[in-house]
Amino acid sequence: MKHIVVLTGAGISAESGIKTFRDADGLWEGHDVMEVASPEGFTRNPELVLNFYNQRRQQLKEVKPNQAHNDLVTLENDYKVTIITQNVDDLHERAGSTNVVHLHGELRKVRSTGNPNDIRECTEDINLGDMCDKGYQLRPHIVWFGEAVPEIETAINICYTADILIIIGTSMQVYPAASLIDYVQPNTTIYYIDPKPAITNNSRVTVIAKSATEGTKELIELLK
Repeated sequence: MKHIVVLTGAGISAESGIKTFRDADGLWEGHDVMEVASPEGFTRNPELVLNFYNQRRQQLKEVKPNQAHNDLVTLENDYKVTIITQNVDDLHERAGSTNVVHLHGELRKVRSTGNPNDIRECTEDINLGDMCDKGYQLRPHIVWFGEAVPEIETAINICYTADILIIIGTSMQVYPAASLIDYVQPNTTIYYIDPKPAITNNSRVTVIAKSATEGTKELIELLK
């Protein structure tokens, strides 16, 4: 069974109604991203950061997977499929994808500020004063700007084994995620779905300049 590796970005979740800060001049829901997505921002104003992610977590309850998420699930009928996502939502899992790696963390998890391995499920608000068992403040389990990406080595190793790489809804400008295309084998088939594709001059890449839902539908027909 061939191995399909799918790299997804904000574009696939946008069609479910989840906003991306790159759509609005570096602002994310009205906030400078460095205020709500950096260790420095958390140190300056932890309550603002916690409330920001509490709102995102609540918003997640109001959205649902779209057809692109659902179509990726159907690929598991004929392929081994691994999804590497830059998104912190759980829409891939809710659609039914069984093998998902989150590069930038997960909105529905929290971790201890004093023990990065103390990670737990979280579906409700985190407040200032909510502590882990050892007395450290809990924080969103999100990779902020300036922090290491713990899952990048896992993602690189997965890309080595890809027979087909599918890139959906990402600008390919955010590193280290954007570098994953460099780790597939020379004979790996690559498809790139994005309405404004950043990769247009790579002969190895088949570009489908459409939205995630439209492009994924077209891709599935191509794979047949």
